[in-house]
Amino acid sequence: MTHPGEITRRQLLRRIGMTALVAGPGAGLLSACATGGAGSGDQPSAAPTSAAATTDPKNPFGVDPKKPLEVVIFSGGYGDSYAKDLHEELYKKAYAGVSIKHTGTQGIGTQLRPRFQGGDVPDVLNNSGPEALDLAALAAEGQLAELTALFDAPSIDDPSKKVRDTITPAVLDNAKISGKDVVLNYTVSHRALWYNAKLFASKGWTLPKTWAEFTALGDTAKKEGIHLFAYPGLKGPYYQLWNVLYTAAKIGGNQVIIDIDNLVDNAWLAEPVKQAVTAWTDIMLKYSDKSYLGLDHTQVQVKHLQNKLLFYPVGSWIENEMAKDKPMDFEYAIAPIPDVTAADKMPYGAIQVGVGENFAVPAKGKNVPGGLEYLRIMLSKEGAKGFTEKTKSVTVVNGAAEGVDLPPGLMSAAKAGDAAGQNIITEARFEGWYKELFDFGHAEMINLMAGRMTPDEYLTKMQKKADDIKKDDSVAKQTRSQ
Repeated sequence: MTHPGEITRRQLLRRIGMTALVAGPGAGLLSACATGGAGSGDQPSAAPTSAAATTDPKNPFGVDPKKPLEVVIFSGGYGDSYAKDLHEELYKKAYAGVSIKHTGTQGIGTQLRPRFQGGDVPDVLNNSGPEALDLAALAAEGQLAELTALFDAPSIDDPSKKVRDTITPAVLDNAKISGKDVVLNYTVSHRALWYNAKLFASKGWTLPKTWAEFTALGDTAKKEGIHLFAYPGLKGPYYQLWNVLYTAAKIGGNQVIIDIDNLVDNAWLAEPVKQAVTAWTDIMLKYSDKSYLGLDHTQVQVKHLQNKLLFYPVGSWIENEMAKDKPMDFEYAIAPIPDVTAADKMPYGAIQVGVGENFAVPAKGKNVPGGLEYLRIMLSKEGAKGFTEKTKSVTVVNGAAEGVDLPPGLMSAAKAGDAAGQNIITEARFEGWYKELFDFGHAEMINLMAGRMTPDEYLTKMQKKADDIKKDDSVAKQTRSQ
């Protein structure tokens, strides 16, 4: 079974044209990569009337070609040159002489919270990273322009088609907040465990398929001074929370995550969640190094490149993020989460595939039509293919990856998606729906992984937090049926 926000292997291959990237006879067909979830809220503002008023396919939003544009990009795993050197240049080509102010930052919240409060916002926002803004709150305040006009606009590549017909449907599912389109997810990501394929080949090790094999490999690696798994505690991102949730879904099926998203009573106390949290806590305490909890995520990822640990929980963007530090004897590859129990509902090989990397157009920006046009340019084949060439990550645009030479890690992820077939783990949406709950879960996860609390204590705290949010009438509630 698949769910909104997920992409099956066949859907992905059909829609982004990865069939052109088969490695050779017998090789698995390919799929792709990225970050981030969508937000939520009550009253997103509509795009200006002018955005839907014009019938000119070359300028469907009525862009004033002389009006300046401001773009703020999260400069994380993808960097920001794809925006500065590609998408913004394409915009300038369409509107000669236009002035574009570009900002690349890893502190999205620090940079933009004061600006939203003061009413001085950019025209395009890439909302990602540890400081990502709470899109639920922004939407509830009417701060996000509606994107329906974008999805209904003529495609740059083929004006006879609407933009919505040129992208994977998961984008449209995840764009909606309280029934309105306010978020564009631009990339496709695979999230599971990542390892060094060259190290495994040199040692003659095979990927563990069961938890017993996983811990046995940990014992073997420990003898060689290698940790089975490690995770940062200092300014660490939220990857381990994802990892635990996706493990719970593997054990109990996707309904486990759907119940958590829907704030179902006692969803955090469900047995699959407890099993997943307990299993990973045990791994951290027995097969990791507490000193790593004093490192940030980049430092731990460097340790990974030095073969100090075998597995790291992250998404497909890791290969591009660490490209400058990666030695020749390291080759990124993805590994599915091993079977935790003999009765896991999802078989070995199930991985999480979803859309991510959020973009939005602030409703109170000085150039909303220009912001919408910028996103339309991003969703052109030229804009999408260029992004893939620069970041080695695949976008949601159909066929845009054809002919692009992709690195081994993404090839590995593609084959994993091929092998998973219909066994795709659903994406947790409460990350954007209830950011307070997600941030709380991440902070407490660090305490759990450090051994400062027990799994039961963690789950009890999470359930109480979820209950508090459910009872809070000031928080807009979202639901999903699948």
